[in-house]
Amino acid sequence: MGINTLLAIAIALLCALLVTRLMKLLGLPNVTGYLIVGLIIGPHLLGLIPEDSAHALSVVSTVALGFIGFSIGVEFKLSHIKEIGKSAVIITLFQALLATLCVDVALILCSFFTGMPMSEAIILGAIATATAPAATLMVVRQYKAKGVVTGTLLPVVALDDAVGLIVFAISNSIALAMVSGAQVTALNIVVWPLVEIVVSLAIGALLGAGLSIIPRFFKSRDNRLIATITCVFACLGVCELFAGWEHAGIIPFKLSDLLVCMMAGAMFVNLRKEAAQMMEGADRWTPVVSMLFFVLSGAELNLASFLEDGMLVVCIIIYIVFRCAGKYFGTLLGATVTKSAPTVRKFLGITLFPQAGVAIGMATMCKNEFTKAAESVLATNPELAETLMNTGSSIVTITMCAVLVYELVGPVLTKWALTKAGEIEPEMLKAGKKKVA
Repeated sequence: MGINTLLAIAIALLCALLVTRLMKLLGLPNVTGYLIVGLIIGPHLLGLIPEDSAHALSVVSTVALGFIGFSIGVEFKLSHIKEIGKSAVIITLFQALLATLCVDVALILCSFFTGMPMSEAIILGAIATATAPAATLMVVRQYKAKGVVTGTLLPVVALDDAVGLIVFAISNSIALAMVSGAQVTALNIVVWPLVEIVVSLAIGALLGAGLSIIPRFFKSRDNRLIATITCVFACLGVCELFAGWEHAGIIPFKLSDLLVCMMAGAMFVNLRKEAAQMMEGADRWTPVVSMLFFVLSGAELNLASFLEDGMLVVCIIIYIVFRCAGKYFGTLLGATVTKSAPTVRKFLGITLFPQAGVAIGMATMCKNEFTKAAESVLATNPELAETLMNTGSSIVTITMCAVLVYELVGPVLTKWALTKAGEIEPEMLKAGKKKVA
């Protein structure tokens, strides 16, 4: 008799909780530990989380994606964006888009020996835009970094994921159309993806505006927390509704879960002064969901796939190397155009290497959409269904492995870059070592 779903949740949470102690000793982000725990206890190794339980917990991933998007949106306070100035915006666009271009071109050019389909390359290029705010902020706060590089880094990291979500929405729609065998026209690779983005932002804005009204009538923290959670669930529910309509052929497009939730958060934070206080309440509730999300994401990894397909390792290396190149040289170009300080040109790009939650969210969302598409054609075209499933799995595998590498070396490189830029005091380095020890 197998382990039931509730027991699987308890095992996942306990193991993830215990590994945080080890991560603290090693000075690594908790997300690294969560992914490793998921890999070890998942269905492909120890099997403490059976495959059927992992599928049953897919709703956890959906909810976590919603809160990831919502939390990104909350960072977009107009007053804050005005303060950071145009230089951070320009640098963000340059480094995000060049990372996409570098990964796309490298994977497509190397496809003649790796065998990677163009659709997968397009999606991975979009995922390459995302950075990891948590890992970066951890280093900045731990060592109390201050200076022009740090001052530019924080707004760039905040803006970066929003740009990435828009690029991902377009790229994912194009890739899905290509894999599904749909005729590639301007309508289905340009018009409908843009309609998806516009409608997603519009619906998110409406739901965020609705949430902003709640504090007028409900003053207690509990009720406001319930309202915030309800808003995120409503965003995800509307997205599911549109997905059903699209599957039924009623409308030719669906919505982006991440974009809808992001816009809801952005609208909410700009309409209500109490937004920060309400988010503090949500932040107390979401860690358990986020923890489960990362553990389940790690459980998706199948190390046997590396033995079966050696080219997968090559694809991961290409992705990692060319994403870093795009981030570094994109930042260098953007900083040169905006005439930023020499230290910004030289070191900022290195601090943007870490990648975690948002990238995993994009990969998970991609897999979910490709899985739904596969289920819809399984009865009529099993070969296409298998191709769709394999595409989603490959995207998740490559992204997860890259995240593990980035989260292991990214914080170290960020610390090195800020130290070389002269923004971490020597005494703080000593204090940091003592703290880790």
